[in-house]
Amino acid sequence: MNVLALGAHPDDIEYGCGGMLTKYAQRGHDVYLFIVSDGGRGGEPSVRRREQEDAAIALGATRVFWGGYTDTEVPLSRDLIVQIETVIQTVQPRMIFVNHPDDTHQDHRHLAQCTVSATRYIPNFLFYEGPTTQNFMPNCYTDIEKVLDRKLAALEAHQSQVTKTNIEDLTILELAKSSANFRGIQARVKYAEAFQSVRLLLNL
Repeated sequence: MNVLALGAHPDDIEYGCGGMLTKYAQRGHDVYLFIVSDGGRGGEPSVRRREQEDAAIALGATRVFWGGYTDTEVPLSRDLIVQIETVIQTVQPRMIFVNHPDDTHQDHRHLAQCTVSATRYIPNFLFYEGPTTQNFMPNCYTDIEKVLDRKLAALEAHQSQVTKTNIEDLTILELAKSSANFRGIQARVKYAEAFQSVRLLLNL
């Protein structure tokens, strides 16, 4: 099965669904990433691209696609919808993940809304959460205890961003682990990632 995860910036995907993607890759599925911007407002673009490629290796991803949009200027537009559709046609995914549309960052909101349109014929489509997500009500979870170290390694690959949480003395690694513990408690396991499904086709 081919799996596609979309993120507005480098490190969005690793935080939101890095554990789930690692599990897919470990089971032999092909994982693809589509990063819409190079995160240039949060650091040097070439550095952030390199960090993203390193993080993809940590996850076991097959390929990273780049959108080429400017950080903080990701549009809610037909052009972005078409670009997402083009990536979908190339990858032919059965499962798609993207950030939740209720978010304080406009890039996250716009990417999520465009992805809703571009994925209208995909049977499995889920939202993941990030540090700036609001009003997230998950309805499905995955146990990531055995792959938490890989998720954190993928986040740590974004070395230029590790301390940029806007919370004093709290790194993105600590934030991600705390979130995984909280979602794990909800799911009755130690560590979990949480998702809100738009569509989830359960085949038995």
